[in-house]
Amino acid sequence: MSWPKRSLAEAEAILCGPGSPHEIETRLVDGRLQRVYKHLAPSLRDFWLSSVEKYHNNTYVVFEGERLTYGQVHEYALKAAGVYYSAYGVRKGDRICICSRNCSEFTINWWACHLLGAVPVLVNAWLPLEPLKYCIIHTQCRLLLIDSERAAVLEPVLTAMCSEIGVTGVLVLDALCDASLRKGMERYHDVVNDFVGHWRNVLDERYPAILPEDNAAIMFTSGTTGLPKGVLSTQRQFLTNSLNTVVGNRRAALRRGENLNSTPSGPQKGALIAVPLFHVTGTTSYTMMATMLGMKIVLMRKWIVEDAANLIRLENVCVAGGVPAMVSDLIDSSLAGYRLEGLFFGGSPAPEILTERARQVFPGAQLSQGYGLTETNSISVGNAGEDYVTRPSSTGRACPVNDIMIINEAGARVPPGEIGEIWLRGPNVMKEYWHDPEATSKILTPDGWLKSGDIGSMDEEGFLYVKDRIKDVIIRGGETISSVSIENALYTDPRILEVAAVGVPDKRLGELVAVVVSIKAPYRGQVTETSLMLVAQKK
Repeated sequence: MSWPKRSLAEAEAILCGPGSPHEIETRLVDGRLQRVYKHLAPSLRDFWLSSVEKYHNNTYVVFEGERLTYGQVHEYALKAAGVYYSAYGVRKGDRICICSRNCSEFTINWWACHLLGAVPVLVNAWLPLEPLKYCIIHTQCRLLLIDSERAAVLEPVLTAMCSEIGVTGVLVLDALCDASLRKGMERYHDVVNDFVGHWRNVLDERYPAILPEDNAAIMFTSGTTGLPKGVLSTQRQFLTNSLNTVVGNRRAALRRGENLNSTPSGPQKGALIAVPLFHVTGTTSYTMMATMLGMKIVLMRKWIVEDAANLIRLENVCVAGGVPAMVSDLIDSSLAGYRLEGLFFGGSPAPEILTERARQVFPGAQLSQGYGLTETNSISVGNAGEDYVTRPSSTGRACPVNDIMIINEAGARVPPGEIGEIWLRGPNVMKEYWHDPEATSKILTPDGWLKSGDIGSMDEEGFLYVKDRIKDVIIRGGETISSVSIENALYTDPRILEVAAVGVPDKRLGELVAVVVSIKAPYRGQVTETSLMLVAQKK
């Protein structure tokens, strides 16, 4: 079959044409004219209510034997929202911390926050005590929703911390949490189930409307040094990614000559979410995409590859993926040969060798890769299908509402093919770092460009190639070395699970190259430093 059936320009004209979900209009937003999606829901509350109305009886969340429909999740979220309003004084704009492993209660409370107009603060559950405490205090959370593991971590500082910022409640989400609760904590399920007050009136007209430029969510991003920074986004900024997530796949379908089909057919399909829900990939990309399309969300508390393979087969999961290491695990699992419809790479650059192996093992799957940051609410650039196959080292083209610019060290825009820092702009770019104007001004320009901190280039057709992080470039004796190029060379060895190349100080040359590798379980004890150096030298 000849490809492409449509040019990029033809595909994108259809993708963004009148009546399409991706139809674009120009609006004045935050004092600047921006291209925005015309049919985007005005708020996450409206987005959720629309999905509940369309998919009320469909399965929505599957988690460790628990199965909940869209309608059931809505009822639970509505009651939780009513409890938080009546018993804990939560109002529109207040922050609610959610810090937990993946579980059904996480998703329920994500939507409970948005029914109220509260701002969910998704805190990395793997943080040690001090940065975890900092995230909660910095965002002045009114209510804490945590799992039992985080309850144990926070117990020594809980009373003082809650007193300092006026926390009105600490609820432990686990249904089977410790029989004897720690001081100052309550069981979430007991509180919600035992509540007898009014809770269905959360959606009454007297409750404040939620507008596109109202605050929607805070997620955290960490650099190589310092404490996490809270990324604050508006409703529009967050929701834009619900359409950006599917741009690459829809463009790929149009390029193959297919037509856009927004009506699902056949048995309900599932999306496996094994990445943490407190990351943009888990919530901003997977959860929002699945909710928009009426899919079921199959959650995993912990990544165990054979458990994932069994869930994919059992729950008719058509879309899976994650960071490259997870995709590599699936390739080597009993799932090999299974007919996945989509396999997504995200979170970190995918080496070309992994893309080729995925094509061989899952020949029916459309491979896709996205590029974005927490500060862009996940994807701003997407690549999928044959465009990805023909350009496996590219993260793709800008989404219809996004712009890309490559800027050199002198601050000038460079032509195609030349390398510089990747700058991104669009209605999905964050509002600010929460209460940190200095950090915000360093990454956001007055006209809305976000400095990614990544080095890359664009080709003549607008495809982006991410080369490295600026901070990850190694300079050895004046020679600039890309850590990604070293990592990709070592990924060609099938025994390697993960690689990180870093610079280490050297008195004579300034820096030397050091590499940290993780070996796949069957090969541990068999791989030598010398053999890996030979692999790198050949490349």
